[in-house]
Amino acid sequence: MNVFTMKGMQIQSELEQVSRMRLIGIVVFAAVAGLLFILLVSIISMRWLNPSVTAFTQQEDWQALDTEQYNLRDHWVSSEDLPDHLKWAVIAAEDQLFYEHFGFDIGSITDAMEDRDNEVRSRGASTITQQVAKNLYLWPGQSMLRKGIEAGIAVLIELFWPKDRILEVYLNIAEFGPGVYGVGKASREYYDAAPSQLQPEMSARLAAVLPSPKRMRVNPPSPFVKRQSQWILRNMTQLSGIPYLPQEDRDETKDQYGQE
Repeated sequence: MNVFTMKGMQIQSELEQVSRMRLIGIVVFAAVAGLLFILLVSIISMRWLNPSVTAFTQQEDWQALDTEQYNLRDHWVSSEDLPDHLKWAVIAAEDQLFYEHFGFDIGSITDAMEDRDNEVRSRGASTITQQVAKNLYLWPGQSMLRKGIEAGIAVLIELFWPKDRILEVYLNIAEFGPGVYGVGKASREYYDAAPSQLQPEMSARLAAVLPSPKRMRVNPPSPFVKRQSQWILRNMTQLSGIPYLPQEDRDETKDQYGQE
């Protein structure tokens, strides 16, 4: 075998390797593009269609909870039937800039990163829209990969859904207790009432457990949940201008903040 033949075989081998890499690249690109297309169609369709399951309900260990998985649509509550104080409760508890941001809150993210760098425990920086994205499509955890995907999906949701729809979906897929997903199920489970029958104090208590629904209790509430509920009621009043607090608590808040 002469040197020219060996050189030709080497070039052919390199060309075949390049071709394989191109083919792999095309396959990967096609797969990613296909997933993005499916995601986009899903997000657009869910502006009007209610999901029957989410990624979180599919990952739930229903056997350990000794209960059967249920269809979220069976307990779905439309936006028109959700009390305003319930909406304000979750905004006050989880995302006070909900009506101002476009999917994620840069200020809260910066604060959370600083807290993490300083090894300070913080509440987190996920907006309601990010939580919808996570619950619908992703998995639990704090990895930067998941956070990045979550932020991208949140922007798409904000682009195609009105704010009222985001709130409606959030309240119908959020977990309020171990295996208790959606406010329709939660209000029956904890108060034996429809969401439209809830009082502001009840809504505040439901919102209070959202950061850790498997650990915190709606009913009976722990002392922490009681205190957090009062904090949420105060913020509901300040954000909405509607007096959700009893008069004596409103007077105390005015004294505390020097309001007229």
